[in-house]
Amino acid sequence: MASFALKFRKDLEPPSETDGQSVAPSDLAHADSNKRIKYGKPVQAAMGLFEEYCGSSTVHGVRYFTEKKRHWMERLWWILAFALALFYCGKLIQNVYIKWDQSPVIVSFAEKSTPVWEIPFPAVTICPETKANMSQLNFTHVYHQIAATLKPPFNITDEEDELMAAVVQICDSHLTDGFEVGTNFTNSSITDLLRDTAPSSNDTLFICKFRNTVDYCQKYFEEIMTEEGLCFTFNVLNGSELYNEDLSPDYTRIDHNMSAKFWNLEDGYDTSIEIDPQTYPYRVFGSGARVGLFVLLKLYEQNLEYICRGPVQGFKILLHTPGEVPQVSKHYFRVPLLQEVLVSVKPNMITTSEGLRHYEPNRRQCYFASERKLRFLKVYTQRNCELECLANFTLQACGCVKFSMPRDKDTPICGAAKIACYNEAEDNLLKEQFTEGLTLEPGAERVKACNCLPACTSITYDAEISQAPFDWVSLFNAYNSPLDEFPGMQPARLSIFFKENQFITSKRSELYGPTDFLANCGGLLGLFMGASFLSIVELLYFFSLRLCCNLRSRMHRKRKNKIADSAVPGIVVVKPNDDDKKE
Repeated sequence: MASFALKFRKDLEPPSETDGQSVAPSDLAHADSNKRIKYGKPVQAAMGLFEEYCGSSTVHGVRYFTEKKRHWMERLWWILAFALALFYCGKLIQNVYIKWDQSPVIVSFAEKSTPVWEIPFPAVTICPETKANMSQLNFTHVYHQIAATLKPPFNITDEEDELMAAVVQICDSHLTDGFEVGTNFTNSSITDLLRDTAPSSNDTLFICKFRNTVDYCQKYFEEIMTEEGLCFTFNVLNGSELYNEDLSPDYTRIDHNMSAKFWNLEDGYDTSIEIDPQTYPYRVFGSGARVGLFVLLKLYEQNLEYICRGPVQGFKILLHTPGEVPQVSKHYFRVPLLQEVLVSVKPNMITTSEGLRHYEPNRRQCYFASERKLRFLKVYTQRNCELECLANFTLQACGCVKFSMPRDKDTPICGAAKIACYNEAEDNLLKEQFTEGLTLEPGAERVKACNCLPACTSITYDAEISQAPFDWVSLFNAYNSPLDEFPGMQPARLSIFFKENQFITSKRSELYGPTDFLANCGGLLGLFMGASFLSIVELLYFFSLRLCCNLRSRMHRKRKNKIADSAVPGIVVVKPNDDDKKE
């Protein structure tokens, strides 16, 4: 009876701070203190969890922060050491992140060499420096007639005025400084005038041989209108495969009966078809001049003119991929008259691994074919993009475009009075690469950069050139051919061929991916902190899930105690402990 009264008296006493809290052994602080966490305010609970985390954490040095019976100098020592380690670890991880973000791609040599028959033979565009036959326009005479007065009316015919306004656009730009020539053209008239005035393919291309087969040059070469006027191009895609439908119908296209359905720039030739010499674009199956392209060119002395294009006579030659619109004025080499020029071609090809496809184009610094679409051109290359961007920029700056630029049917063509404007627009576009925006004139909109990155698969043709005098007179005499058959002819010979049977391809691949980034971060964390991925999980667990669960358990116990208090007023019902069970 006495023991029952004693027990009842104990039950009437106020509960202690730890009675009725059923704290699991894992919720105790470190072994040195054996003190329960106090579930008062949330901050108090968080501090208790912090002590518990420091006592059981796997991170080096953390347990000394809250260890009992430690002098404050020892704690300060470990706090400073931990802070320095954390600082340098964070600094190095930041450097690793910058490298991963800014330099994720490396360009290296491919594992195997590429044979030349897996890529197309270069497209060849030939532009004569003679821009007008003397029988059509005596450029020198008309120029001096205009220069005598500088302002209209000039002492020339209407036909000469119209032809001059067209031809002067493919001459050196300084010729129109101070002139007031300004004929406005319809969308087709200027190209027709330039084509009718310029030397034709029969007057320029004499003999052609490709893959050791001699044939008419008109079989291989097509007329094309470039910024250099009428030119002749070989191995370029058909107009339906190169241009979109938005293009103006009067824009000069290349229309032939050859189709490139078994080739594209990104995937190359279709490997499922048999090797056929007639597959277009043409390709060769070896190196050397024997299987390359040979062209005997010619101009006539009576048509040579030295004001429009200056003192150098002959031809401009451009090598490019079949899917590119030729821009001769930017990338060319010369073939002078009375010279033989040998061009040994070494391809330079860059491919991109599929592992980089999920990267943003600006990070990998290239576009796959499906990522960037042009308005007028079906094949994306860096030069095609730059040409279209220049056309858009010129239209905004001048209200018209140069006759050689891609355009739609509603876009006007600039006359001779706009030569200075579209030349200045091209210069301003180059400056745009170094500035974020450029104001063309008061009230004009800011112009954004073109962002013409290279194609992820690109081919360029590097040329090694050698030349020697071409003594065609002695050659004709040796063959007993009469020289008077071609009066005034000034020939030149051109041979283009691959230098080697195989070449080394470059390849963009992943230098520093997410796996490398995480591995470097893990190594730095292990070196400076003795931490791992699970250490970070442990830290998040203690101060998120564990804290919330403990606070929730505290509220649940308070709710149960409140229910018990309301059931028996004045008596606190507690769960018997083990000692009570024994009694």
